[in-house]
Amino acid sequence: MDVRKAAEAWIATDPDPVTQAAGAEVLARGNPAELASHFGQRLQFGTAGMRGAIGPGPGRMNRATVRWVTAGFAQYLLDVQPSVVARGIVIGFDGRHGSVEFAEDAARVLAGRGIPVHTYDSLCPTPELAFAVRHLGAAGGIMVTASHNPPQDNGYKVYWEDGAQIIPPHDVGISSAIDAIADRSAIRLPKLDVLRDSGIVRSVTGVVRETYLAAIAKLRVRPATGVCIAYTPLHGVGWELLQIALHGNGHTDLHVVAEQAQPDGDFPTVAFPNPEEPGAMDLVSRLARDLDADIVMANDPDADRLAVQVKHDDEWTSLSGNELGALIADELLSYGQSDGPERMVATSIVSSTLLAKLAARHGAAYAETLTGFKWIANRAIAHEASGGRFVMGYEEALGYCVGSVVGDKDGISAALIVADMAAAEKAKGRTLLDRLTDIYRRHGLHAGHQEARTLPGASGAARMAAIMQRLRTDPPTSVDGVTLESMVDIQSGESRVFVDGAKAPVLDLPPSNVLAFYFSDGSRVLARPSGTEPKIKFYFELVVKMRSNGKLKTAKRRAQPLLAKRVGAFVAQALA
Repeated sequence: MDVRKAAEAWIATDPDPVTQAAGAEVLARGNPAELASHFGQRLQFGTAGMRGAIGPGPGRMNRATVRWVTAGFAQYLLDVQPSVVARGIVIGFDGRHGSVEFAEDAARVLAGRGIPVHTYDSLCPTPELAFAVRHLGAAGGIMVTASHNPPQDNGYKVYWEDGAQIIPPHDVGISSAIDAIADRSAIRLPKLDVLRDSGIVRSVTGVVRETYLAAIAKLRVRPATGVCIAYTPLHGVGWELLQIALHGNGHTDLHVVAEQAQPDGDFPTVAFPNPEEPGAMDLVSRLARDLDADIVMANDPDADRLAVQVKHDDEWTSLSGNELGALIADELLSYGQSDGPERMVATSIVSSTLLAKLAARHGAAYAETLTGFKWIANRAIAHEASGGRFVMGYEEALGYCVGSVVGDKDGISAALIVADMAAAEKAKGRTLLDRLTDIYRRHGLHAGHQEARTLPGASGAARMAAIMQRLRTDPPTSVDGVTLESMVDIQSGESRVFVDGAKAPVLDLPPSNVLAFYFSDGSRVLARPSGTEPKIKFYFELVVKMRSNGKLKTAKRRAQPLLAKRVGAFVAQALA
């Protein structure tokens, strides 16, 4: 491939003068690595769609890339989902730079192929778009967002007719359809106003939002009010919908960080708009202290995730994704409807094992999936299709789905359940940490940690492959004096037992390059190379017993050095 010629051809047809000029500058500099990065490859299209920095060339997010990808998506839909010409596609977008233009271009390409488009006229959260796909009976959806990525990024997330993000084989099929487009200049782009006048592009009405709000209100299992909430959408799109949802259900003592309330693609007050990142919650924590609030809530910029801090003994504590997932599950299983169809909860394999114990205690089914919320959503859809009832699912990266209203993460409905739970506990003179302590006293403190090692380039990829191969064939049978009982290779589906009488868990999962190690003290380690970064990741969980009157702070202090020692010992053996 002649990268310079490819760059020249791309630049000549770039419809955006800003990225066209930026591409010309890249070409003029003539740096081979830079040219290859922008013009020598296109953004990978996978099960989360695509996501990357805005800039020139097929290796970046820009209007030309969006048009190309949408043309491939349109062709795939026409080939495998011909009902799309009657049902249409729903398009939503958030407040990032380029989102409006990308959404409009996608609508023009789809409508140019005769596919009706239901489009939002203003910014919307990702869960609202996911809800709209099923509610409108559409054949799929597109959400223009980069979620909690840095400000320079944008993305394109694709949903299927079931309202969940696409899974195989659709990701591969769409990617192949994109590659099959030989002449991008032949993509039809009728004018948007003409398409609107014809009716093939129509606006999503407010009825969809009203229906969503009514549906999530029915998810409440212990309605309670009276809790003071400090909130931030981190310059994203969550504030308007969350305010309506909480106020409409009695949570009116709600206060937003003024500097972060409105969507702003520059994210001027945070270095990285992810509530898990250091410093991202500083302003809302300060607001909480000024208000003497009971609880802090934050959505990420597209409002599909939820972060929570709780005040206890005059200190603010951030709940991990696993802790909040356990609290939501325990709330819904304890107070929600227990008769009728079989209840099920689900989480990803890298999340805590605590959810399985909560499910067993309440007589509910439990499912474990690969990482990526699309897998949780599809497991939920399958359970309900077989006559069961999905209660909740979560991922440790602050993603939660309550019930089957939305087939994806939803930081709005989760916030409503958490607000009810916090208010109900406050009425008893307690906090969410008291509730979490009760759970840990019953099932043990589940202390988790993720450790990653960056191994860039071809040599790094080779080393990661070698590490995974060695862990497969010669696993560490003892770590920090604790015996390895069993392991499961999710790539091959094979399991091995190292201790007489031990049993390896049965994991009903699609093949994936993940290894799971289970130790005699109830601890667990997972190893996997990242699918998006040059990293190998290790997920640790240690279970520490608590006395019936044990203090959470004391148990955590006792667990942390034990966990740190286990992490150091395993990683040292894995990387040796």
